[in-house]
Amino acid sequence: MKVLMFGWEFPPFKSGGLGTACYDLTKGLSAIGTNVTFVMPHASDKEQAEFVKLVGTSNLSKNIKIKSVNTVLTPYMTADQYHDKIQSLNGTSNSKEVYGKNLYEEVERFSLIAPHVAKEQDHDLIHVHDWMTYKAGILAREKTGKPLVAHIHATEFDRTGGNPNPFISHREYEGLNAADIVIANSNYTKDNVIQAYDIDPEKIKVVHWGIDPENPHYDLNYSSALSDADKLVLFLGRITIQKGPEYFIEAAKKVTEHVDNVKFVVAGGGDMLPAMIDKANELGIGDKVIFSGWLKGADVHKAFQMADLYVMPSVSEPFGLVALESMKNNTPILISKQSGASEVIKNALKTNFWDVDEMANKIVNTLKYDSLYQDLKENSYKEAQKFNLIEPARKTLDIYHEAVGGLKNG
Repeated sequence: MKVLMFGWEFPPFKSGGLGTACYDLTKGLSAIGTNVTFVMPHASDKEQAEFVKLVGTSNLSKNIKIKSVNTVLTPYMTADQYHDKIQSLNGTSNSKEVYGKNLYEEVERFSLIAPHVAKEQDHDLIHVHDWMTYKAGILAREKTGKPLVAHIHATEFDRTGGNPNPFISHREYEGLNAADIVIANSNYTKDNVIQAYDIDPEKIKVVHWGIDPENPHYDLNYSSALSDADKLVLFLGRITIQKGPEYFIEAAKKVTEHVDNVKFVVAGGGDMLPAMIDKANELGIGDKVIFSGWLKGADVHKAFQMADLYVMPSVSEPFGLVALESMKNNTPILISKQSGASEVIKNALKTNFWDVDEMANKIVNTLKYDSLYQDLKENSYKEAQKFNLIEPARKTLDIYHEAVGGLKNG
């Protein structure tokens, strides 16, 4: 099977979980004999994964006279982050103009190049990831007549707390309707797609994520002066409405009323960071909360390994790969029931995102009762070893065969 895959980011050009998910999926597909050509806005000729052929459309734009932005723009950045990214490149100073104009224009350029790429690259099927690539897939299919599979990692309704950008939500609607088959990363996401876009449930296939067994992990006994002195509770991810940062701070306040030697580490950034800092100070726990900013590479693993508990209080989490990363680093987890990860992880503490009393109660019990902590830590680490890249890849390949077979029989 030869797959022409359109995505917005791929390591090392990535800004979040979407790039990691695409990397893991293509690596798994390669392991079971599937050939993938991965098309993205920008890919350096020097950066080539062993298991996938990378094609950067910015390298092709000159030949077909379509101007392209030579950088990674992601819909998961805030306006300020867009501003910083573009300003570093060309000195642009109006963040709101940059946020809208450059992203949307680059999505359009990417879409217009897609048919040219599809014509040149041999493939049996087209696979697109999230709204930024849906139009590209539609135009590529019009050129080649190959079946189209649309992957939805998170809906615009998930990201915005139910207040979608009309342009983005319309693109999602168009892509999901146009696709022959839709892949959702959880039943939670499938239900959201059905509710938001009225897509036929039979058309949506669920493939839960796995995690790369070779994903680098460091000393499982890693510690620091900070973790030696205090119990540490970790929040790691984008600080946006989707991730429930305010509920984390509210629960933290309640925990401090029962546990003295505890610190809360917030690793990440986003548009709700100032409000999160203000909330911590307002509740009188400013000295208990450490804001580290974004972490990368080994520092992410070290943050997990320093922590006694990782908390993912997401309001709407399509899957939550970071929960598996925590477990792989031998750190127990507390995750919201409003997450895809909660469907497949057994050895985890789970609460509704809004129930800060229950969240705080479970954090306190984990920190105070060593037997509970040790059991949770041991069992979650063992469970993490069961997740891999092959099972999601096999399910995805089955979907490919169904799509190709449907086209032949249609």
